Amino acid sequence: MGSESTLVGLDVGTTGVKALAVSPEGEVIARAERSYPLSTPRPGWSEQDPEDWWRASEAALADLGVEPAGIGLSGQMHGLVCLDAAERVLRPAILWNDQRTEAECTEIEERVGLERLIALTGNRALTGFTAPKLLWVRRHEPDVYARIAHVLLPKDYVRLQLTGERAIDVADASGTLLFDVAGRRWSREVLDALELPEAWLPVALESPEVSGRWGGIPVAAGAGDQPAAALGVGIDRPGPVSVVLGTSGVVLAALPAFQADPQARVHTFCHAVPGGWQAMGVMLSAAGSLAWLRDVAGGSYDELTAEAARWEPGAEGLTFLPYLAGERTPHADPGARGAFAGLSLRHDRGALARSVLEGVAYGLRDSLDLLRGLGVEAEVGRVSGGGARSELWLRIVASALGIPLERTVSEEGSAYGAALLGGVAAGVFADVHEAVAACVRVRDTVEPEPGWREAYEEGHRRYRALYPALRPLEAPA
Repeated sequence: MGSESTLVGLDVGTTGVKALAVSPEGEVIARAERSYPLSTPRPGWSEQDPEDWWRASEAALADLGVEPAGIGLSGQMHGLVCLDAAERVLRPAILWNDQRTEAECTEIEERVGLERLIALTGNRALTGFTAPKLLWVRRHEPDVYARIAHVLLPKDYVRLQLTGERAIDVADASGTLLFDVAGRRWSREVLDALELPEAWLPVALESPEVSGRWGGIPVAAGAGDQPAAALGVGIDRPGPVSVVLGTSGVVLAALPAFQADPQARVHTFCHAVPGGWQAMGVMLSAAGSLAWLRDVAGGSYDELTAEAARWEPGAEGLTFLPYLAGERTPHADPGARGAFAGLSLRHDRGALARSVLEGVAYGLRDSLDLLRGLGVEAEVGRVSGGGARSELWLRIVASALGIPLERTVSEEGSAYGAALLGGVAAGVFADVHEAVAACVRVRDTVEPEPGWREAYEEGHRRYRALYPALRPLEAPA
C-alpha cells in the first residue's frame, strides 16, 4: 500500500519497537510491532543491544507495507549508546531504568553545584539520566571510555542506521543532563565541569526538523517518548495537561517559557514544539503497581478493578505508597519503597486493589500540584496509557486531581506523536500546531465524582505523611 501523504511514526521502546502509519486526517492506517530482549546482568542494571533496536525497526517498517511521505522518531529517553570512530557499538546500551550510577550523580552535583545544575539543565542528577552513565563508564570501564568517539540516545542510533546521520532533538537532549535547556544547546559549562568533549555529541535539532533521509524520505528529528506522547494527545501549547497511566505515571504540561522547579522535583525539558518547553512529574510505578498486585495476589485486571469498585473511596483508611522501584517525583529517591498502611481484618483483595488505584492517583496529584506551583493552570487532562482503559481508575484519578480527563480518538501514544512530526518534516503540515489541529480529536470525557472529593483530600493527606514517616526505616544501617 502506498500514499504520497502517509506519515510514519517509529517508537523505539524498552520492550519493543512500534511503527505506525497515519493519514493526514489522523486516521491510523496500519501498525506493526517487534519485540526485543532486556538484559539485567546485575541487580539494578538494565541494558540492551542497539542492534536489536535496528533489526526490529527494519522489520516493523517492512511490516507496515506503506510508502511514507515522512517519518518521525520517538523512543525511550536517557539511554547511553557509545560508538567508536567507525560508529561501531562499544558496549550494550545502558537504559533509562538502570540504577547503577548513584555515586556518579553525587559527583555531578558536587562538580557543577546543585543550584547551577538546575538553572542550566532544569534538573538535578538522577540515576536514569545519560551524563551519570558516561561518568560510570569512565570510572569502571576505562578501556571502553578511551575508545568513545560518539554518544547517541536509543532512537538516534536507529536514525544513524536509517539515514547515516548523527543527530538528536532538543527534547531528548534535555534528558541527558548535558543540555542547556533554556538556551536549547549543549551546555559548555556542564561539559567542562564533567570533562566531557562536546565533539562526542550529535547536532541538536528542533523536533520537526529534517534530520536526514531514508531513501529520499525525510526523517524528522523526533522526540523522546514522553514529549512525543504528549504531542499525540494534543499538548502543543499551554492548556490541557498530559496524564499518562502507563507502567510509569506522568503529568506533563507545556510551558510558555523556560522555568525550573527550584528543587527539581519535576523535570523541565524542551518540548517537541519549536521554541516551547515542558515540565513533567514522573512516578516510576503507576500501572506497574497494579501489575505487581495482579502478580502477587492473582486475578485479572478486570477482576481486580471489579472487586475494587465494591469499596468506598478511601477503602476505610487503607493507603498504598507506590514506591515499588524507588521514586522520582516528588522524592528523587531510588531507595524509597512501597507500603500498605491502615490494614484491618475487613480488608480483602478488592480493598488492596482500590488502595493501589488511589495511591497511584495521589502520586499523580503530587506531580500536578508541583506543576501548578510553576504557574500551570490545569483545568483538564488528556489521559493515555494502558491504565486509561479502566473506567473506575479514570474516575478515581479525575476525582483525586480535581479535573476532568479527556480521552482522544487515537490511543497510540508516542508513535502517533512521532508520525505528526514526520508530517511536518514532509511538508504535509505547516507546523506542529497545524498537525495537532488536523489529527487530534477528543473521544470522551470522565468527570470527577463530586461525592469523592472529601475522601480523596483526606486520603492524599495520609498519603503525603507516609513517606517521611517510613523513610528512616528504609535508610541503610
